Amino acid sequence: MPKTRVSGKASTGTNKTSKNGKGSRTPAAVTEDGKELFDPEKAQEEYNKRKKSQLESIKNTSADVLREMLYQMVLGRHFEQKCAEVYRIGKIGGFCHLYIGQEAISIGTQLQLEPRDFVITSYRDHVQAMVQGIAPEAVLAELYGRAGGNVGGKGGSMHMFSKEKNFYGGHGIVGGQIGVGTGMAFAQKYKESGGVTLCFFGEAAVNQGIFHESLNMAGLWNLPCIYICENNRYGMGTSQERAMSISSIAKKAESYGIAGEFVDGMDVMEVREATARAIERARSESRPTLLEIRAYRYMGHSMSDPGKYRSTDEIKRYQERDPIVLFKDSLKEAGVLDGKDFEKIDAEALAKVQEAVDFAENSPLPDESELLTDVYK
Repeated sequence: MPKTRVSGKASTGTNKTSKNGKGSRTPAAVTEDGKELFDPEKAQEEYNKRKKSQLESIKNTSADVLREMLYQMVLGRHFEQKCAEVYRIGKIGGFCHLYIGQEAISIGTQLQLEPRDFVITSYRDHVQAMVQGIAPEAVLAELYGRAGGNVGGKGGSMHMFSKEKNFYGGHGIVGGQIGVGTGMAFAQKYKESGGVTLCFFGEAAVNQGIFHESLNMAGLWNLPCIYICENNRYGMGTSQERAMSISSIAKKAESYGIAGEFVDGMDVMEVREATARAIERARSESRPTLLEIRAYRYMGHSMSDPGKYRSTDEIKRYQERDPIVLFKDSLKEAGVLDGKDFEKIDAEALAKVQEAVDFAENSPLPDESELLTDVYK
């Protein structure tokens, strides 16, 4: 069983949603006051079931690809943990939203892209920026507000960007990137580039009007856009159950005549396979897809959020299915990697994070002359 350390507090049980959109509640121990407790037997059963499925997928994937997937997941985890550390001592200011627990989504989706493809996301963007090819040094320097950052220290945590890597943000307005991503996919179709757009957003953005307008246009115009809802179950401190009348986000695709699929975001191989189907649909048919990829963030919404709306039992339930430990166990059982390989990967990731820290701390602040550059009047 996976063992991971993270603290926090929380509230309700797990909603399991199948690909047909029907939901059912996972059984858990319940106290007299109605609060659910962590059920280790259910967690073990769920973990074993997912590992069995993952082993089948691993058989059909090259060892080099699998190693790179694990490295990127471990790098993302260590990078975000370092961000939390330096934020607490005041080296990073402003908003800072961490990706800890959601690594399987970025790695499972983006590592399949081609240079002609586009990516756009929300403010929880550090790991996605790195997977897209932006150097960890440039990402951390941006968090530090330094000139060596990928946008010169002007964007900060929420606004990573690289035209060269086809990474078009980091957007701070909830749902704002969905309309932009739809426009990007329209441009790809208009120019007949053969590219696809991955548009990431959280489940809270689904309640915004731009989500519905965009999916309607994508379905109407047959756009090669893959809408990826990273459902971590909480819009800031509000649970999905309290904010959404229909819990199945994937089922909302039916309203616009496009493909929709629910995906377990704690299983990087399931994410990879679902994304491959969506990419094929977008490239060969120029048809959009809505993927609801359900994961769980272990930290609060941002570094300023203590997460007191969640119980430690709820967090523990999800940590028992940690995507990195699950993947490691599967790779070991399949004979792809062993303990020494894991140690080497961990050391490589830690060394890369330290390089990023050294670069960020030695990078100068932006020159005063840069204050008004790139400002449009």
